[in-house]
Amino acid sequence: MLIAVQSVGMLVLAVVMAAAQTAPQTTYTPKFPGDPAHSNAEAAALGYMRTVATAEKLYKRKHGEYASSLPALVGSGSFTRRMVNPERGDYHVQFHGTAKEFSLGLVPKQFDAEHRAFYMDESGVIRAEEDKPASGSSPSVKSAR
Repeated sequence: MLIAVQSVGMLVLAVVMAAAQTAPQTTYTPKFPGDPAHSNAEAAALGYMRTVATAEKLYKRKHGEYASSLPALVGSGSFTRRMVNPERGDYHVQFHGTAKEFSLGLVPKQFDAEHRAFYMDESGVIRAEEDKPASGSSPSVKSAR
């Protein structure tokens, strides 16, 4: 009986150790050389910002001014109707636009090491803050080395 209990205990220990070895890693894997993201959520947020920047550039080339709303960008570049929704996964979108300028902010629903806030305007420079919404005076996002 004692041997059976020890065998069951060893089996449970082996299963726990195997599960720990196959558990998914939480370390972020960069999506491209120089990727400045700290997590998959940040990579998605930065990709969204790049898509908006491209859409605004194309919109201005076609109309001679920037789009004043996200719905106006639908069909510019790869900006889709689905992208108008201000809830982007772990982030909330803040967009302001006029014919002469625009700004885009992505604020995380929770600030932590894997969720910085981002800001971009017509200059195309993406800026970030670790513990508050980013602005035009925030440090620019640097590519990883």
